[in-house]
Amino acid sequence: MKRPLNRCSPFNILITNDDGFESEGLLTLVKTIKSIENVIVTVVAPTTEKSACGHSLTLTKPLRFVEIEDNFFKLDDGTPSDCVYLATHALYKNKPDLVISGINKGSNMGEDITYSGTASAAMEAVLQGIPAFSISQVCKDKYKSLQIHGYDLACEVAKDITERLLKNEINIGKRKFLNINIPPIKKEDLKGYKITEAGFRLYGNDAHLHRNPRGEEYYWIGIHPLQWESRNADIMCDLDAIEQKFVSITPIQLNLTSYDEIENLRHLENEI
Repeated sequence: MKRPLNRCSPFNILITNDDGFESEGLLTLVKTIKSIENVIVTVVAPTTEKSACGHSLTLTKPLRFVEIEDNFFKLDDGTPSDCVYLATHALYKNKPDLVISGINKGSNMGEDITYSGTASAAMEAVLQGIPAFSISQVCKDKYKSLQIHGYDLACEVAKDITERLLKNEINIGKRKFLNINIPPIKKEDLKGYKITEAGFRLYGNDAHLHRNPRGEEYYWIGIHPLQWESRNADIMCDLDAIEQKFVSITPIQLNLTSYDEIENLRHLENEI
């Protein structure tokens, strides 16, 4: 039996996502996290889907909280990063104890993390000095596979990781967060957790040319298939872990410096 979360005052948890405030993944996650002892959950989510918006903040127009119910708000046309940035400023006297972003419908693995609104909400949280994790349900087909498996496994993992973080059984360094991906399988087929690196995704171009009823051309960007290269024999990547029926947990840091290249570029310092 897991020991209770012993603390006099409740833990404050902020939940957001990039699929919008009405998404099933968000609503099932909120219900699950509320079942944890001694927590207060606040939800601030975008009004509409903001997939692939990255770590963007809205600087050119005002934003407005719209209260849906107690402690549940949509941020009118805001991004996931807006939701975290403004919620921590406007809704809390003290910072929340944890930010959870998800459950995203679809994967966020490899370099897709840089596009991801889901991961970016966790990025914004750790910039604000708040522990965070993002969680995504990988889908072979966003509609058929979710109808089969749903979010039950993702919710169970989210609850487990949340409890471990609140009990300090998991410690993450400054400006780092956990990016979690759930394989599209039943619980009984799961092999366990695997600590992974971000994979080497293979990208093409999936832009489709169409014409509107007036004959004007427009493009619609599609979705790349999950293709990748394994690159490290000692550390499994997130994409390999999902393929092998593990939950992938990838520690992500915001420092993007390529230290391997610093010495290679030292000669430039003497050029001028």
